[in-house]
Amino acid sequence: MAKEKPVILTCAQPTGQLHLGNYLGAIKNWAALLDDYQCYFGIVDLHAITTPYVPAELRKNTLTCLAQYIACGLDPAKCRIFVQSHVIGHTELAWVLGCLTPMGQLQRMTQFKDKARGKESGSIGAGLLYYPVLMAADILLYNADLVPVGDDQKQHLELTRDIAAKFNNTYSPTFKVPEPYKHGSGGRVMSLQDPTKKMSKSDANESGVLFLLDPPNILRKKIMSAVTDTGKEIVAREDKPGISNLLDIMSAVTDRSAGDLEKEFVGQGYATFKTAVADAVIAHLEPIREKCNALMEDKETLNKVLQEGASDAQRRANRTLSKVYRKAGFMERPTLER
Repeated sequence: MAKEKPVILTCAQPTGQLHLGNYLGAIKNWAALLDDYQCYFGIVDLHAITTPYVPAELRKNTLTCLAQYIACGLDPAKCRIFVQSHVIGHTELAWVLGCLTPMGQLQRMTQFKDKARGKESGSIGAGLLYYPVLMAADILLYNADLVPVGDDQKQHLELTRDIAAKFNNTYSPTFKVPEPYKHGSGGRVMSLQDPTKKMSKSDANESGVLFLLDPPNILRKKIMSAVTDTGKEIVAREDKPGISNLLDIMSAVTDRSAGDLEKEFVGQGYATFKTAVADAVIAHLEPIREKCNALMEDKETLNKVLQEGASDAQRRANRTLSKVYRKAGFMERPTLER
């Protein structure tokens, strides 16, 4: 009997377009996992409503996120891509787990404190405080072995591990305590306008962000206007964050080492180097943009992917939730007539 592949789960909010940092630091690495793991990729629309949003944009962004995932190499035939609100169990499990989670732990979450800073307590939605519990439910509902997380989510994964252990100790062993998954490549991509900060889709200055769906002329304009450093050397050094960032980007999209690129551009100016970076980024992203745009014209295919993903995710979620409900002391649900 073949050994079951480990389960990897990772989720992202459908808030706006994905950018080069999302792709190189996460999605490109996820695509390399499809053959060796059972992969679940959640588009977490329930998380997206913890801050002000426009409903019509949320629906559009959910489909756009899916199209970008597929265009970036997440083959629906090899993984499960699902929308969080399509699967019954996320919010139900979050309630059970929330009853085991101390308020103090939630109030100490860095992300909550950052987003709540400067706001009146009466204007802060409870969902923002409860966000990490829903994230824990997202992970534990599928009994994931491994979770790829960025630096900004490490604290939430630690809380998930604490909650899993507490449930197991309170009732009986039920959940795997998930481990963080560390992939070997795809470092942080920094803002083109402030290379001391990570590239972010929430950046007020979009000139610093290379979105996957930006047309070639916009990508070129942003790269040519990227902040550079004093001096003329094209080298990766701590005192040259702008050039270092561009070298890292070009290295990632060409599969060439930064050292090789430094040698190629010895004695050449920043404008020549930026032009080469722009050419490389455009060539790498153009097939992704074209495939994504084609998928967005084929809503039937996208909806079929989500239906199949939700169906598979629901089967796994049902097994976990029924076990949790039984251990928590709930009566078995009656079969209701339709």
